[in-house]
Amino acid sequence: MTQYNLAIAYGDRIKGDKADNIEKEIAALTAALTVLTREALPQNWATTQNNLAIAYYFRIKGDKADNIEQVIAAFIAALTVYTPEALPLDWAGTQNNLGLAYSDRIKGDRADNIENAIAAYTAALTIYTREALPQYWAATQNNLGNAYRDRIRGDKAENLAMAIACFQKALKVYSFDTFPYEWATTQNNLGLAYSHTIRGDKAENLELAIACLQEVLLVYTVNAFPYEWARTLNNLGTAYCERIRGERAENLEVVISYYQEALTVFTFDDFPYEWARTLNNLANAYREKIRGDNAENLELAIAYYQEALKVIIFEAFPVDWAQTQNNLATAYSSRIRGDKAENLELAITTYQEALKVRTFEAFPVDWAQTQNNLATAYSSRIRRDKAENLELAITTYQEALKVRTFEAFPVDWAQTQNNLATAYSSRIRGDKAENLELAIAAYQEALKVRIFEAFPIEWAGTQNNLGLAYSDRIRGDKAENLELASGCFQKALKVYTFDTFPYEWAGTQNNLGLAYSDRIRGDKAENLELASGCFQKALKVYTFDTFPYEWAGTQNNLGLAYSDRIRGDKAENLELAISCYQEALKIRNFHAFPIDWATTQNNLANAYICRIREEREGNLELAISCYQEAFKIRTFEAFPGDWAQTQNNLAFAYRNRIRGERADNLERAITAYQEALKVRSFDTFPQDHAFSLWGLGIVYQSTSKLILADNAFKSTIDTVESLREEIVSGEESKRKQAEKFNEVYSRMVKVCLKLNKTTEAIEYVERSKTRNLVEQILERDSKTFFPPEVVTQLETYRDEIAVGQYQIQNGKAENPQQLAQRLQQLRQQRNELQNRYLPVGYGFKFDSFQRTLDERAAIIEWYILGDKILAFIVTKRGELTVWQSQPEDREALRNWANQYLKNYRNQKDQWLNTLEESLKELASILHIDEILTQIPKHCDKLILIPHRFLHLFPLHAIPVNQNSENSRCLLDVFAGGVSYAPSCQLLQQVQKRKRPDFQSLFAIQNPTGDLNYTDLEVQVIQSYFNPANVLKKTAATLTAINNSDLNTYHCTHFSCHGYFNLTNASKSALILANAPVADTPTKPDSERYLDVRLGETHDLEKCLTLDKIFALKLEKCRLVTLSACETGLIDFTNTSDEYIGLPSGF
Repeated sequence: MTQYNLAIAYGDRIKGDKADNIEKEIAALTAALTVLTREALPQNWATTQNNLAIAYYFRIKGDKADNIEQVIAAFIAALTVYTPEALPLDWAGTQNNLGLAYSDRIKGDRADNIENAIAAYTAALTIYTREALPQYWAATQNNLGNAYRDRIRGDKAENLAMAIACFQKALKVYSFDTFPYEWATTQNNLGLAYSHTIRGDKAENLELAIACLQEVLLVYTVNAFPYEWARTLNNLGTAYCERIRGERAENLEVVISYYQEALTVFTFDDFPYEWARTLNNLANAYREKIRGDNAENLELAIAYYQEALKVIIFEAFPVDWAQTQNNLATAYSSRIRGDKAENLELAITTYQEALKVRTFEAFPVDWAQTQNNLATAYSSRIRRDKAENLELAITTYQEALKVRTFEAFPVDWAQTQNNLATAYSSRIRGDKAENLELAIAAYQEALKVRIFEAFPIEWAGTQNNLGLAYSDRIRGDKAENLELASGCFQKALKVYTFDTFPYEWAGTQNNLGLAYSDRIRGDKAENLELASGCFQKALKVYTFDTFPYEWAGTQNNLGLAYSDRIRGDKAENLELAISCYQEALKIRNFHAFPIDWATTQNNLANAYICRIREEREGNLELAISCYQEAFKIRTFEAFPGDWAQTQNNLAFAYRNRIRGERADNLERAITAYQEALKVRSFDTFPQDHAFSLWGLGIVYQSTSKLILADNAFKSTIDTVESLREEIVSGEESKRKQAEKFNEVYSRMVKVCLKLNKTTEAIEYVERSKTRNLVEQILERDSKTFFPPEVVTQLETYRDEIAVGQYQIQNGKAENPQQLAQRLQQLRQQRNELQNRYLPVGYGFKFDSFQRTLDERAAIIEWYILGDKILAFIVTKRGELTVWQSQPEDREALRNWANQYLKNYRNQKDQWLNTLEESLKELASILHIDEILTQIPKHCDKLILIPHRFLHLFPLHAIPVNQNSENSRCLLDVFAGGVSYAPSCQLLQQVQKRKRPDFQSLFAIQNPTGDLNYTDLEVQVIQSYFNPANVLKKTAATLTAINNSDLNTYHCTHFSCHGYFNLTNASKSALILANAPVADTPTKPDSERYLDVRLGETHDLEKCLTLDKIFALKLEKCRLVTLSACETGLIDFTNTSDEYIGLPSGF
């Protein structure tokens, strides 16, 4: 017993070295056990085993893991004597202590250890009840709470809820007044549980955690409890690091200050383990820090991790070592200084080190975290094969998702879904379109958890990433995808502000700039200005010194914007673009960033091709050299899409090359286009497929390989029209697509005429024209054109296609590829059915149309090419003929039109005074006399189908036979009249209408009260109709029109002012009563208020604008007359061949 008592004395000893005292205590207890045996004195033996376990638990010397094994063995030995029946209090105490030992155990399976701890605490609580032993009950509840908080098995959310419940139970006994120390300890543990809890509102949980931990400091002061004070500061720092509320930058400053304060107690000499753990946490804070120099912050983080690893070594603290390795790897991934490629290799190696401990079996949650991080490093990796790196990333993310499920770890699941989506976005292998659909789907999954209210920062990150995926998306409507992308970026900028998240703000500005650069809707010039503005904003943060890699990327993108810029001096813009690319190449070099280097080389070459300054010949050689440089990285095997892009661009350069033999250059261009088309197929990259085919067709045309050119252009047009059918974002997008590809139609017309295929030529002319208007009329008047059963079937097709397009566009299709094929089949079936009754668009057949013409009617359809004017002469019986001008006639027409319009806009009197002479000149340029000789004598009706700006001129008034005494205007030559049509297709549609009634009239009469003779005009017209509804002067308002049943009238007559908006045709209008504005707004809205003449402003919301006209119901109306100015004008500036003017609305 003397040895036992000596041991107790050493255990309580204050003087001397603590570690030595414990060693002497252990020696004495071990010696005591040679006498106090289980057989002789079982209770004394059990007590000694229990005390020996406690001594080993607090032992300083020796291996920590081995000490805990000794603890567990001694407690288990004691429990062979301490039974709940014989010695219930001793048994319960030892169970509680055994639970503590299992909680701290290093050896063995971590999940098993925690389960053993929970079992031991639960057993203790069968004796330690609140009623009988409240203080012991509370202590064990606290311990059990810690075990549930750390538990690996079971549902994580449930485990944390159990932990909180245990701590709250303990606090029913542990109050601030009665048990201040224990109260503080439990408050600390409750705070930690709130920090990690999954259920409830995350932001609110973290506020509760912070409140608990701050309460703890009322007891744990630096003077009274320095160790516990430092530990609580460490915990507070961790809670602030995760905090959602408050400013992120400020929260991180608070975090750093807490950790630095904690380190005043947790020193290397006094508390090496705690010192190392706090350094790890401090490193985490510096890694995330917003304020200060980011590169320097990351260097400090790396230094702190490396310091921590001097104590936290694999042998002594494997779990902590793995965590710190994981964190160090993350810092290497983000590192700015040093070689980027080398940093990423260090990150990958360090993550792999962490996985030696963090295994799926032992630490599934930590294993999944490191797998996620390793995958991110693979995604960014520069060395080795990029395609293989991305496959490794995808596989590794998928591994992480085995643990990170939506049910168990929703926040982590969302993070990995976001990261997996990013890898799919960049993926090289597999179908690109399908990869992007997978990316979009994964981002949308992530946003189920990452909502603005709960996780604003993560929400913003995923919105930004989703925007990038929509920007690159191949399936769906390109214009709509880009609008969705811009919307995502703008959402992200609600959180990513310049002040709080400058780095992320700059990245999102850069991405938004790219979306504006590619934008289809809106004014192209304005979009490019917005793009440049975004890039320049990004460069406020992305500087050469602080973020060189990002700076170079933004310089590259700014170069793209300058290359395409419309405003400003074109030559200067291209010089700025070249300068930006050259700046980018200071960082984007072959060795450090080979992929980015190749991209910028490709872009620089594009700028050289377009360059205006310096010698054209030399610029083209520079371009070819840059493309060939890009091929060092952009190979068919590694980057097929980029390789094909550069092949296409190289082909364009050879097509225009000045040096070398012309024939050789064109053959090289053909080869490059053909190479590009190996990747750019209709199925994988339909838009790029069209562009490369178009270029190939141009080269074939240039080398007089007309059959090959015909095939190439035909395939291009088929692709373009297929893409057109996928557009769901409205008429503007369709019109802009037509503008982009209009030249291919004109080239096809030229090739057809060279091959003497005149009928095909006019069919392609028609396919290029007025497609939007044709489709709108077809939709509106379908019941006139088709039998009822066909209308029903067409509506079924329309609805099913619309639903399918919506599903694809919004990422809701289960199998997008299969659905896309189904939609193609439906479109083909719809078009075949429609064309049986009324072939339009690409189904238009000239022969069928020709048979519908009046015997006595003739058509002149003009088509303006870049170098000549065509006029097709069409009659019912005669052979289709075409008149072709000389190049000088085309140039003369351009000059004549410019002067005519200049006089009309700026010198109305001169325009009026010279009108007769101007029309004579036009007749001569158009060779109208020569064209008329090809019209049979029996034709007394003439239908004119102008093209582009010819729609603006009074062609019916041009003089015929002006050199003879019998000169007359064109209108007087044809007794049956001269009329106009936008296209043969629209003429065909109008002829199909059956509106025989012509008795009732609806008229607008002089709404502004300032038109002479208008009242007389309408009175005369009114006399021919019964009934007649005439809205006179102030009664002629938009409200009155909307309240009139226009569907009952056969003739509609507008006698009023008209206005054509040359910049926005949809805002052209017929001016009604109440539209004039008495007081001009101080800041007029150009979309709403119209300045017609000096001092006259009209409110377009009270006018009948073109977009409102399209909505009018005039299903019984046979004739609409517009007795108003500028109602014959159309939007001639667009090259889409759309007929956009006030008449088109009717």
